[in-house]
Amino acid sequence: MKRAYKYRFHPTPEQAAELVRTFGCVRLVYNKALEERTRAYTVEGRGVSYAESSAALTAWKKTPELAFLREVSSVPLQQTLRHLQAAFANFFARRAKYPTFKSRKRSRASAEYTRSGFRWRDGRLTLAKMGAPLDIVWSRPLPEGAVPSTVTISRDPAGRWFVSLLVEEKIAPLPPVERSIGVDAGLTALLTLSSGEQIANPRHERRERRRLARAQRALARKEKGSKNRAKARLRVAKVYARIADRRRDHLHKVTTRLVRDNQVIAVEDLSVRNLVRNRRLARAVSDAGWRELRRMLEYKATWYGRTLVVADRWFPSSKLCSACGTLRNDLPLSVRAWACACGTVHDREVNAARNLLAAGLAES
Repeated sequence: MKRAYKYRFHPTPEQAAELVRTFGCVRLVYNKALEERTRAYTVEGRGVSYAESSAALTAWKKTPELAFLREVSSVPLQQTLRHLQAAFANFFARRAKYPTFKSRKRSRASAEYTRSGFRWRDGRLTLAKMGAPLDIVWSRPLPEGAVPSTVTISRDPAGRWFVSLLVEEKIAPLPPVERSIGVDAGLTALLTLSSGEQIANPRHERRERRRLARAQRALARKEKGSKNRAKARLRVAKVYARIADRRRDHLHKVTTRLVRDNQVIAVEDLSVRNLVRNRRLARAVSDAGWRELRRMLEYKATWYGRTLVVADRWFPSSKLCSACGTLRNDLPLSVRAWACACGTVHDREVNAARNLLAAGLAES
């Protein structure tokens, strides 16, 4: 299967300038192609194909106003047209909303290179229009003999540069195990397992809240458009990046452990989009990272031959007695423990996890 390996790298001033120009040209081409597609549909009532957009790009390069597009590699420009074509395909298939224009400030700065846009030799990566290879921090090795098919260069709001290498890799499934687990997500404890174990919620955003507030106040006092405001914005972005990195690292460790130790993993289908609309819970729910946790479990279970079962969103996991199957009529969130008529005293989260496990085993 295809797998991406992401690394930090440190460009030289010349490489950084070339990449910034490439980012700008990629954004410009995407926006102009989207504008032309929208105009053709609203005014002429016709669609625009990728071939037409590619021909238009060639014509743009020949105009005096857009002649600078010839100064950067053509590969990322063609790739952004393919991404736009895929965005429209998803829109017409009702899998996504109508494509939007890329903003210089709010959009992720990135450029994608296919095999014709870079050189890979002896573990060193050199992009088109560059004379020297990138100074990559190899935090982990690539699979032996792997050759990248696609390279994506990006820069995050904190000013850090990343390179993502897409390679073909054969991932061996883990040996089968007898153990299965039910997982209930929460806020007090990030995860409660059907075994009774609780995994604490690190609350990374809460730990950095004072530093974040101080950086945001400093940003608010700076004059718009000034260099000091740009520096203050960078400090805010670095705090956010620190929070996101810690959260992602913790979720990776938790999900890897669950997938390694269990053959069947049962979780509930949480509507995170609706939960974050609650102004009292939005911050805590976002900090917990439930959506990213579910995503990691899905692809890791696929990689390593495990079974992930997602219970229906309306499955009454908390109100159902895991011992006798009696269903309570109501169970307010303030009730963390309750006694069933059969005499069993339940912890709310542990009982939910056990019910999820039973449902998962029945389905699998």
